[in-house]
Amino acid sequence: MIPELGNFALALGCCLALAQGFIGIYGAWRRDSRLMAATPGLAIGQFLALAASAAALAWAATHDDFSVLNIVQNSAAAKPLLYKITGTWGNHEGSILLWGLVLAICGAAVALAGGNLPTALRARVLGVLGGTSCGFLLFALTTSNPFARIWPPAADGQGMNPLLQDPGLAFHPPILYTGYVGFAVPFAFAVAALLEGRIDAAWGRWVRPWALVSWCFLTCGIALGSWWAYYELGWGGYWFWDPVENASLMPWLTGTALVHSAIVVEKRESLKIWTVLLAIGTFSLSLSGTFLVRSGILNSVHAFASDPARGIFILALLALVIGGSLLLFALRAPRLASGGIFAPISREGAIVLNNILLCSICAVVVVGTMYPPFCDLLLGEKISVGAPFFNAAVLPLAIPVFAAMAVGPLLPWKRARLWPVVQHAWWAALIAVVIAGACSIGMKILPALAFGLSAWLILGSFAEVVERTLLFRAPVASSFRRARGLPVAVLGAAIAHAGMGVTVAGLAGASLSTQKIVSAKVGDSFQSGGYEWTLMRLEDVDGPNYSSRMATIYVKQDGVPLTLMYPSRRTFPLQHQTTYDVAISTNFLRDLYAVLGEERDGAAVLRLHVNVLAPWIWLGAGFMALGGALSLADRRLRVGAPSRARVAVPA
Repeated sequence: MIPELGNFALALGCCLALAQGFIGIYGAWRRDSRLMAATPGLAIGQFLALAASAAALAWAATHDDFSVLNIVQNSAAAKPLLYKITGTWGNHEGSILLWGLVLAICGAAVALAGGNLPTALRARVLGVLGGTSCGFLLFALTTSNPFARIWPPAADGQGMNPLLQDPGLAFHPPILYTGYVGFAVPFAFAVAALLEGRIDAAWGRWVRPWALVSWCFLTCGIALGSWWAYYELGWGGYWFWDPVENASLMPWLTGTALVHSAIVVEKRESLKIWTVLLAIGTFSLSLSGTFLVRSGILNSVHAFASDPARGIFILALLALVIGGSLLLFALRAPRLASGGIFAPISREGAIVLNNILLCSICAVVVVGTMYPPFCDLLLGEKISVGAPFFNAAVLPLAIPVFAAMAVGPLLPWKRARLWPVVQHAWWAALIAVVIAGACSIGMKILPALAFGLSAWLILGSFAEVVERTLLFRAPVASSFRRARGLPVAVLGAAIAHAGMGVTVAGLAGASLSTQKIVSAKVGDSFQSGGYEWTLMRLEDVDGPNYSSRMATIYVKQDGVPLTLMYPSRRTFPLQHQTTYDVAISTNFLRDLYAVLGEERDGAAVLRLHVNVLAPWIWLGAGFMALGGALSLADRRLRVGAPSRARVAVPA
């Protein structure tokens, strides 16, 4: 009964989304106040319907309703309760329902928090969100129904993919999808602005918070996925240029450009057409990532679903949403006013450079990701594009981005001179050069340059804060008072840029890491990375739905006991699959990383890593998201957007 109610709620949500889309667009076009006033209620109703549908699917999973095909294929009676709940979105059908739910949450948020928006603009925004949501809900109902029944019911389920039975990946999809789907709101604002034929500073003020929230969630989602790959796959790495990893990186790059260009629209009413195109492009890349993962085109540890019907449906939806929005842009963008003029050397110029480089990196990632499947489709040749291509192509573009990041906030708007900037940031540049020079003595040139750029980013990001507070040039009490008066957005930007510097340092630390593969019997000791590793014992341990072979490794440094590590190898009998539970011991300057492999003749294969500064990769991502969150706390965003001048409308 509950699955039927969930299916009904899903169908009801689709109908409400269709009504929301039609009434929002048509009502704004006709300037019908009653229709426009009905749109927020429809958005809230759609959210309630999809929340009920998601709750029904969770109920079926937790109560082991094996008459539901989705539960049979992705759950089992012995699966832990946490993964029964989180497993509802760890599969194709459930993830599409999650996508629709997050999109409905965004629509309800606009309906509730958009009271300061002009009525027609809010109706158009909700109309675009409703139409997009209707497409995905139709996809769920027709080709990916999570409530499809089987008869007779199965005695037990097949269980979920063991790689997904992990806390990191359990919460990774909702966070990542919030970032993905959140960019639908800037997209809807862009389409609404094209329909209305008007973009101004108020529009930029409304768009920027939504773009920033989505960017923060997408940053956290990518970082969480990278961390999961690091400790769960047992490969010792954190980023493999996997096609599905690239699918999330592409909207992050253009989303970063969107967040910065929206500032220019808000402050200077410049880059308006470009910002609209970025909003459309970012959400288009989010949809394209969904197509790549759900169509079966890409082979990945993350990818699931290979039904051609699903791929065709998503491709059609992609063509409708992306093609329709780009066609509208081509028709209406030339009518929009271009905005203010600025010199190349200015804060606007720095943001334009930032946008060009970020979009160039995105183009490289798009080509490297899409060329192999298109080559296979058109030429029948199978090729692979791996890390060497991406590293060689992205690095020359990333270096100027990092070099310019700390300079941009120091430049004034409209026009600037470089010499004052040099005066403000010379100390950061000097320290960065010294660090790069010192590192070049004992390591290769690229890691040394990366450490220098990291120092430049971290120190240079706070140069504006140092300048505004007169730090080291005024009494401490006076500097503290000035710091308290700083806009929160200034501090947030500094922390976000410095977070990128922390991540760059973590990436550079990989060049100092060591790895050793040994075959060890109980009692054997090995030296690796300056540490002594001793295999103390091997034992069998039973889990809730798996059996585990666990090792105990004793680690010492210079004869001093350091830690005990417990890597294990898990076997899931239901899925006939083996996974590796990595043991990691960290002090935030390095990770001791141990993986237990297969055993032969009483000896176990151990892979031992010492990963220098590895935790900084995810610590930096956390700082970036924190900086974005602080920027959202700025009072200028809390008090709402400036009111537009009212335009008389004929009765």
